[in-house]
Amino acid sequence: MSFPKDFVWGAASASYQIEGGAFEDGKGHSIWDQFSHTPGKTFGGHTGDTAADAYHRFEEDLNLMQQMGIRHYRFSISWPRVFPDGTTHGGLNPAGIAYYDKVVDGCLARGITPWITLYHWDLPLALYEKGGWLNRENAYHFADYAAYITAHFRGRVNRYITINEPQCAIGLGLGAGAHAPGLRLSAKELFNAWHNLLLAHGLAVREIRNAVPDAIIGVASTGALTYLTEKTCAGMASSSPLTKAGYLPETPSGLADAAFLSLPADRNPGYYFNHQWFLDPVFLGRYPDDPENPWADFAGSVTAEDLGIISAPVDFAGLNIYNGHELVPDGKLVYAEKYPGYPRTALKWPVTPEVLYWGPRLIYERYGKPVCITENGQSGNDRIFLDGKVHDPDRIDFLHRYLRELKKAVLDGIPVQAYFHWSLTDNYEWHSGYEERFGLIYIDYLSQRRIPKDSAAWYAGVIKTNGEDL
Repeated sequence: MSFPKDFVWGAASASYQIEGGAFEDGKGHSIWDQFSHTPGKTFGGHTGDTAADAYHRFEEDLNLMQQMGIRHYRFSISWPRVFPDGTTHGGLNPAGIAYYDKVVDGCLARGITPWITLYHWDLPLALYEKGGWLNRENAYHFADYAAYITAHFRGRVNRYITINEPQCAIGLGLGAGAHAPGLRLSAKELFNAWHNLLLAHGLAVREIRNAVPDAIIGVASTGALTYLTEKTCAGMASSSPLTKAGYLPETPSGLADAAFLSLPADRNPGYYFNHQWFLDPVFLGRYPDDPENPWADFAGSVTAEDLGIISAPVDFAGLNIYNGHELVPDGKLVYAEKYPGYPRTALKWPVTPEVLYWGPRLIYERYGKPVCITENGQSGNDRIFLDGKVHDPDRIDFLHRYLRELKKAVLDGIPVQAYFHWSLTDNYEWHSGYEERFGLIYIDYLSQRRIPKDSAAWYAGVIKTNGEDL
């Protein structure tokens, strides 16, 4: 059995990670331009000045995507490339919007549907210097930017993601200091920045709807997700009928709640790496009842007006899922301990395919909205072999395992509408620089030569058969 006939198979990228051209053609500086040039902030002092050079080579990438049969491309727009100081009244950069015109038109000419992410972390430095996300006014500047972009692409683009991962943009950037702008703020300041970013999302939704009434709008969230293995499910369901996918017909008691608890404090000291503090306001119009989170002390002061803006209706929950945390019964469901030598990716992230079943299922059960997998993939120790090719069987095995679980979710009636592989090409992996490779297409950074990996051909086969052979 294949996926639904209208299932979306795509690939994803982000502007700062692929474009390069960081200081060309009138582009303004972003917080990542500043952060990556600050000594000691990134692996080896790597910067995104060149990245995968998509600013000059996007046509090559679109051609390779077309050859692979990828018909949907999620990419982000660099806010300061279009509006160098972050404000519409500060002036448009014509060369910046012309670049994205060429990307969008290049997609459409090849039968590829563009999915635009409006904010994938490259905040204009000029707005950061005015307070960044601690300044509520910047939420309105973001709305103005969103209004311009969506009106400009009316008739060409109708799929939008407003915000990518506030858990990283705010949590890692303003809490842990690991991402741009590299701050370590108090819990109250973190919540204020978080709230302003969510306000920016809601204001942008309103502008997108005004400009493109038929727009399909979502958000991209990441965070802790839990799962049960098939063996555990079988043991808990000895007297229950199993679904055709082999899992429980109803979520076991306690799992839905456990899935949304913040990770233990030693793993998540800021309590921001979860889905509910993002998706509850967006889909339920309220911040969660989560007394263990220090933000709970501040959420009660949020106005109903703000929550009404943040919860403007959107069409899907985008999930960036790479791994999860296994639950096992021990009187109640508890986190399982990792065993020595558990499977990991090159980035040392655990390989946990079941999360691509349970993640969409738990999110759908909580919010009742269709799900799109907006990122999934793995970092590999990829290299060019003696035969001139890039063989990555570990990535193929990873994708095969994860996509089988996603297929089970679809068979169980979970409305999963899309899957976007992260990423299309190797790219600049934030504070890890060029140390990690996630792409289906290998980038030789010395020459910027593109080499499709074995996984690119494998994924092309999945798309061609619509996942029937998984």
